[in-house]
Amino acid sequence: MLGTGVCSGFCQLDKGGYRSMIKYIAKRILQFIPVFLGVTLILFIMQNVVPGDPIKLIAGEKKLDPVTEMNIRASHGLIETDENGNIVYDENGDTIETPMWKRYIVYVTDLFHGDLGRSYKRGTDVSTIIASKYPYTVQLAVVAIILEAVVGISAGVVSAIKRYSFWDIFVTLFTSLLVAMPAFWLGMLLQLIFGIWLKSATGGALSLPISGVAGLRAMYPDWMYFILPAITLASVSTAYTARIMRSQLLDVMNQDYIRTAKAKGLSKRDIILHHALKNALIPVVTYIGMDFGAMLSGAILTETVFNWPGIGLETYTAITQRDWPIVMGTVTVIVVVVMIINLIVDVSYAFLDPRIRLGNSKNEG
Repeated sequence: MLGTGVCSGFCQLDKGGYRSMIKYIAKRILQFIPVFLGVTLILFIMQNVVPGDPIKLIAGEKKLDPVTEMNIRASHGLIETDENGNIVYDENGDTIETPMWKRYIVYVTDLFHGDLGRSYKRGTDVSTIIASKYPYTVQLAVVAIILEAVVGISAGVVSAIKRYSFWDIFVTLFTSLLVAMPAFWLGMLLQLIFGIWLKSATGGALSLPISGVAGLRAMYPDWMYFILPAITLASVSTAYTARIMRSQLLDVMNQDYIRTAKAKGLSKRDIILHHALKNALIPVVTYIGMDFGAMLSGAILTETVFNWPGIGLETYTAITQRDWPIVMGTVTVIVVVVMIINLIVDVSYAFLDPRIRLGNSKNEG
């Protein structure tokens, strides 16, 4: 029985699998280090090769005197200073530009201490900015992933059970339409339909919020602000989830143990719920987990279209303003979040499928 196989898999994991699990996790964490350093190096190089003087970005339209400009350069590590923070001059009395490699080492060291730098435009710590924006991204991602899981899995199951029926054709065509539709275009279309046309057609009696989040003077309940952004964010992923669910369930239904269950006289409902669905869900759950990591990274297009004050909109704004500390900080956080989510998804394989053994000596080269 399937239940016995799962139990035996967990028992095996209890006896000898934890050592392999820990070894696998340690190996993946070690693999994160070069990825993390590579991303930070690319970002740092981009910051330094893109035209534009960061001091002018900090000063804005103000005219700085030479002393103030030198102090700002020193505070951002652009010129050499001594242990006390005093500016160091060469024999000609000129300031000494800090080498790029040295600035990168300082930058990475600060990262490991939780210091993401300060915004050029605002003068605020990047970590403070991210801490204030990230909760909005997390909230939207949670609502979107729930929508994706419920609608996507349900549509895929119905499509597989009623193969070649009207519902199967409908799900196939609708998911194809969602996959082909750009997220930003869908977002603007939803804004037009539910925020403008519906409001006009009902004389203002019925509509949905099309921008921002609930505040002190909000015209709608808090939860209504999530509807259109969450639908937009989850649309393409929901389509893929439904497709994967359908194909996996159809594949599982053709397996020998399903035929055996049918021969024993089990109802179709029992076969699907207690045998087929469990195995078919494994790749679906994996995809949803990885997609959740992508959503937590901040959906720049969705957040920009709906003016959602999350990390995606913050990153877009920082790029347009060339506020590189914010760009580098947000991308660094995004990379860390994605790596952690991917690790959790990989490790969950051992619990979702007892046939998979992480760190199995037979698979190690």
